[in-house]
Amino acid sequence: MAAAENLGVGLAPPPLSIGGLALTGRALLAPMAGVTDPTMRRIAARLGASATVSEMVTAAGVARGDRETSMRLEWAGAGPRVIQIAAREPEEIAAAARSAEAAGADWVDINMGCPCKRVTGGLAGAALMRDLDQAARLISAAREAICVPLSVKMRLGWDDSSRNAAELARRAEAEGAEMIAVHGRTRQQFYSGEADWRAIAAVKAAVRIPVIANGDCAGEDEAAEMIEKSRADGVMIGRAAMGQPWIVGDIAHFLRTGKRRAPPTPAERAEIAREHLAGLVASMGASAGLRHARKHLAAYVDRLGTPAAAQARRALVTTESPDEAAQLIDLAFLGGEYAEQGEAA
Repeated sequence: MAAAENLGVGLAPPPLSIGGLALTGRALLAPMAGVTDPTMRRIAARLGASATVSEMVTAAGVARGDRETSMRLEWAGAGPRVIQIAAREPEEIAAAARSAEAAGADWVDINMGCPCKRVTGGLAGAALMRDLDQAARLISAAREAICVPLSVKMRLGWDDSSRNAAELARRAEAEGAEMIAVHGRTRQQFYSGEADWRAIAAVKAAVRIPVIANGDCAGEDEAAEMIEKSRADGVMIGRAAMGQPWIVGDIAHFLRTGKRRAPPTPAERAEIAREHLAGLVASMGASAGLRHARKHLAAYVDRLGTPAAAQARRALVTTESPDEAAQLIDLAFLGGEYAEQGEAA
């Protein structure tokens, strides 16, 4: 995808670094459970994302070495290999961080922002924002266990009456964290309402390490506004990357150069969607890979927004055949004829 309109000078200072690890830009792909699989991260990295963070892995899953955790730890291609871990006890996070480093992680991220009940019910994720002493103990234990950089991802607080992200960030920095990412919502908001980018500025003012703003950034204009309001050093893109993993690279390019890249053509989008499908089938098997791919394929065709895409969508998310899915991708993005499998020649 070539650069297009020149909008003037870049909007941010030179690329940031975490613990001496220099990044190519200031736009990262956020960790999203069940979404940012290794294939998606590999595609996003190839298309210019400054870094991609693994789906959250639990310390218990790392200890068990189960298949799902092992897949989430897979190398995702170009760029730094970032592994995110959720845990409650210091000894658990230390062991999991050591395992991540041994598996090749270039840096480790601690999840202190996941709002889902399954995680917070175990007193991990965003629940740690209600126990900053325990949160600090986890950060200290992870820092002592590994040599690679360490970061922490959090929310603004548990609820509006306890917005303590700035305090947690200060304590994280004191315990050796080298980057902070903040989602501009509280845990009790989950994903409702709008992310409060201005509130992230208090976190930036509280620490000297880089701060990354996260939440509701859908494109280049939002990224520029997010940085202006939050004073953050970079942005982290989550849900907006579904169906368009190139958007992270588009934003990184814009923040670095002030120029917009031309959007991918339908043919390029079809190629990326096929690559995503093929990668999931290769790593998970035909049946499981196709099931996992359905939400991605639906997002790819929804982003295209054409009648042909809408027509192909239902068949694309219900087919049981990877070959048929690939054919439907071509139909959705490139037009042409489609024949259901088993139809007489």
